[in-house]
Amino acid sequence: MCGIVGYVGERNSLDVLMGGLSRLEYRGYDSAGIAIVNDEGVIETAKRAGKLQVLADELDANPPHRGRTGIGHTRWATHGGPTDRNAHPHLGDEGRLALIHNGIIENFAELKDELLAGGATFESETDTEVAAVLLGREYRTTGDLREAFRNTVSRLDGAFTLLAVHRDEPGVVVGARRNSPLVIGLGEGENFLGSDVAAFVEYTKRAVAIGQDQIVTITADEVTVTDFAGETVEVEPFDVAWDASAAEKGGWSSFMRKEVSEQPEAVRNTLLGRVVDHQVVIPELADFGDEELRAVRRITVIACGTAAYAGMVAKYAIEQWARVPVEVELSHEFRYREPVLDADTLVVSISQSGETMDTLMAVKYAREMGARTISICNTQGATIPRESHAVVYTHAGPEVAVASTKAFVAQIAALYLFGLHLARVRGTLTAEQLAEQLAELQAVPEKLETVLGQAERVGELAHWMADTRSVLFLGRHVGYPIAMEGALKLKELAYIHAEGFAAGELKHGPIALIEPGQPVFVVVPSPRGSATLHPKVVSNIQEIRARGARVIAIAEAGDAAVLPFADEVLRIPLAAPLFEPLLAVVPLQIFAMELAQAKGLDVDQPRNLAKSVTVE
Repeated sequence: MCGIVGYVGERNSLDVLMGGLSRLEYRGYDSAGIAIVNDEGVIETAKRAGKLQVLADELDANPPHRGRTGIGHTRWATHGGPTDRNAHPHLGDEGRLALIHNGIIENFAELKDELLAGGATFESETDTEVAAVLLGREYRTTGDLREAFRNTVSRLDGAFTLLAVHRDEPGVVVGARRNSPLVIGLGEGENFLGSDVAAFVEYTKRAVAIGQDQIVTITADEVTVTDFAGETVEVEPFDVAWDASAAEKGGWSSFMRKEVSEQPEAVRNTLLGRVVDHQVVIPELADFGDEELRAVRRITVIACGTAAYAGMVAKYAIEQWARVPVEVELSHEFRYREPVLDADTLVVSISQSGETMDTLMAVKYAREMGARTISICNTQGATIPRESHAVVYTHAGPEVAVASTKAFVAQIAALYLFGLHLARVRGTLTAEQLAEQLAELQAVPEKLETVLGQAERVGELAHWMADTRSVLFLGRHVGYPIAMEGALKLKELAYIHAEGFAAGELKHGPIALIEPGQPVFVVVPSPRGSATLHPKVVSNIQEIRARGARVIAIAEAGDAAVLPFADEVLRIPLAAPLFEPLLAVVPLQIFAMELAQAKGLDVDQPRNLAKSVTVE
């Protein structure tokens, strides 16, 4: 949620800020604004509710003077509605200072009362303006932006990333973070700040992630990082593994369509270098010794949304391969129920961005309770990996569309690698069994390409169903979380009622929803690897078909048993049962995307949603 960009250098800062904000649009927002310290030493601001283009049109009509220092922001409304007045930046020190903010300041009301009592006035309904006015008051006392900033952030509670500029200190941007992401971009004669590396990757691939409760000051030639007490902090740069073109549409009609097409590559890259001589090699787990993994008595997977469904798929595989119990918890429920954790519990977190606030707080809680933690993440330098004992990175590349697709299959691939690594360490699979499973995993990218070849047919089906008001999804075993993921995609993108069920639950209530014409997607398990489950699912299909449902089955090539009972059959290549979810989810992704586009909806930025949920 929200996007932040900061710049100091010789370029026209307006170009850097607007370019960075455009690459951060995927995070979700409802207003945007910029502040520039121009070459005359005056702060110029512009901010507008609505899409970034509204701000761009305003700037075209009323261009600011050239400036080489600036900050930019896209806001997702929390305190105060999405209006011009509530958009960032907010001003302090009688307009000499501008500030932008991601997150929520929990003690803003108390601070606002204090400032009002001192004669301050406010123009907006936001918690952010409180921080701006407070910083302005501190600056008038200290006359030093860094010291004033330090004094201000030490009084704030909650989650925040703050960036500020002052006209009396041109060529300086200060920033701070607590429980909200901030990354430095290191350039030559210029430096950058951003919510993530997409903000500045067009200009530099050298980056530094800011730690918890740290402050950064950038000038054109220098970067300084301290803690909130002012003590210098040593930082470790890293290289961004992709370039700006990876975060652009490249001729595709939407980012989502592009990212769906990139799923074979996302899985292939996640496996790259990690399967050597029929063995799993995960260098990131080098410090997680075999003895430590053998001591694990249970695994708790924590995640939200699509990532939680990836964890549910992996639960079946890890339990079968490594013979260790796995539970999957929603991060926002996990830490509030006082779960039983100890040194024999391994907590595995999953987050594409590595900044999901609910998951981050759950990881911190798990560590406090003495559990060991591993994160599955797609973003270098993110907070959750840094808070975990170890990380297994996916290599899906930047995922810009809000609805996750390639990150989902890459997460499953990474979790499967971990599960097979754990099985080897625990001795629960023979060398032959391990090699067999790895061969199945390595075959997934090519099979995904085959599934993508059916996209046109799935698109036709979606367009025929453009007026559909409700869709149900059924699955068993690993097909169950895929059914829920299919329903989630449809809710996210097409804004219609959709539910995913375990097929065995039908007779326990949901079958009451079946009426003539009701569309139902059924994820059919392979008859080869699940001789018990397959006929049960075919029976489920018969039950709903008898009540008038329109059945769309996702079944493996050659499965003839479903033909008499399904209205449509979408085929996936032959695969071992545990690997079918990676293939079966793709038609559901495409269906949701095509149905949304048939309704004229924006598939990249669905309403009310943000790519990275950085507040609880």
